[in-house]
Amino acid sequence: MAGRYTQAEIDRFVEDFTRDSFCILRQQLPIAKIREWQRAFEPLLQRHIVGQGALQNRGSARYYVTLPFTAPFSDPRFYEDDDVLAIVERVAGEGFTMVQLASDTPLRGSDYQELHRDAPPLFPEWGRETPSFQIAVNFPLVDVTEQNGPFEVVRGTHMMSKRVAMEKIEAGELKLEPVLLKAGDVMIRDVRHIHRGTPNRTDEPRPMIVIGYSRKWLLRPEVHIRIPRVEWERASERAKKMLRTNPVVDSLDLKDKAEVYQSFAY
Repeated sequence: MAGRYTQAEIDRFVEDFTRDSFCILRQQLPIAKIREWQRAFEPLLQRHIVGQGALQNRGSARYYVTLPFTAPFSDPRFYEDDDVLAIVERVAGEGFTMVQLASDTPLRGSDYQELHRDAPPLFPEWGRETPSFQIAVNFPLVDVTEQNGPFEVVRGTHMMSKRVAMEKIEAGELKLEPVLLKAGDVMIRDVRHIHRGTPNRTDEPRPMIVIGYSRKWLLRPEVHIRIPRVEWERASERAKKMLRTNPVVDSLDLKDKAEVYQSFAY
């Protein structure tokens, strides 16, 4: 899994992230593998809609689905990508952990989400933002277009208080922009920037995968990954280090009652 990019190129991605709150690695993931994920995801989404159709806490016709840490979703080509991890380590520090493997999917009938951040500030009484502490790595399973519900973001707002950011948006000083991605592209972002999901106006779901990484001292107990023991035993030492805060289980058959990731907008 040797990286594609030189150290100088990684430096530029980190500069983009630091300035804008995100960077994009184009065609980073193999399309054939993305198609495997797409085929495996479709029945998971349908089961989730049938079983939890009333639980649309991300907005109407928009579903958050945790993915099982089994093939194809446990493929280290995705969560151990050398280029992605090089950037994550630069912005989240050594010893970071992997804490989330999930998806956000709007269907026809979805709407604009309210502008929000995915995490509150660490020290709200301080009135200033800290360096990055939680990173989302997103990649779509289909091309993201203007029609199928692109993610919209306001650049640079990860280092502003939400109050200041919203004032600048309302004054027209800062603007929302859609992030259009092709299948295979990867976006690495600070979860604190102001953003929202938009309506999917097509008849096809628009699944966006999220792999969450955090600084080594941060624990959000409402979200985690259940690791089957067989997957843990075959994982690399680097993977075990990243996954060390997650529960290792003998079976995924029992329903996970511990993950209660309902509050997502701050």
